[in-house]
Amino acid sequence: MPATIVLIHGAFAESASWNDVIPALKREGHTVISVANPLRGLQADAAYVRSIIDSIDGPVVVAGHSYGGSVMTEAAEGAANVKALVYISSFNLDVGESTAELAGKFPGAQLGEALNPVPFPLPDGTTGTDLYIQQERYHDVFIADVEPELAALLATTQRPIAATALEDRATKATWKTIPSWTLIARQDLAVPPDSMRFMAERAGSTTVEVDASHGVTVSQPVAVAQLINDAARATTA
Repeated sequence: MPATIVLIHGAFAESASWNDVIPALKREGHTVISVANPLRGLQADAAYVRSIIDSIDGPVVVAGHSYGGSVMTEAAEGAANVKALVYISSFNLDVGESTAELAGKFPGAQLGEALNPVPFPLPDGTTGTDLYIQQERYHDVFIADVEPELAALLATTQRPIAATALEDRATKATWKTIPSWTLIARQDLAVPPDSMRFMAERAGSTTVEVDASHGVTVSQPVAVAQLINDAARATTA
């Protein structure tokens, strides 16, 4: 039966990064919600996403890209309507792990050296730090397999993440109770492919690999949509 597909973008992207994936999901009859991930903190972001999941009647498949996978893993715990998790070049954390820790667990990540820290005020009067990818580096380290003009546009519209969100430690590991699917981008310079393989293997995730950059939702939308549809068919039929 058709499901509601909840899409969660990661850092340095925004909900429109799923634009070319959505039509293929809708052609299968699914309702699609592309969430505006706050990118402020793991538990706060997960609580926001969970409020959306809880508002949905019927079966739900949740797909997360990059840090969106961390949020999804935290948000879906105990949600009876969530039937499948789909990790798209992303993180499926275990309890006590952080996004930054898993990004650095294996060699190959080049994103960190391309980040610009920008201070911002917090409500309590202290200062936080937002992270942006340097616009001139965005194409090379985030989405090298699209035209430079498109990469420049995406660099301009990127949404920053609070640095502390990448250090926040997971309190839940939903992949232990909900079946998962994983797409690994072999040319990913943000989440090393070996890190994704490690996470997918321990989760018993159904895994596919594609030749793509980290920005695979934009550069390989057909492969992304196919995996999400596969997960929906397998768990909501």
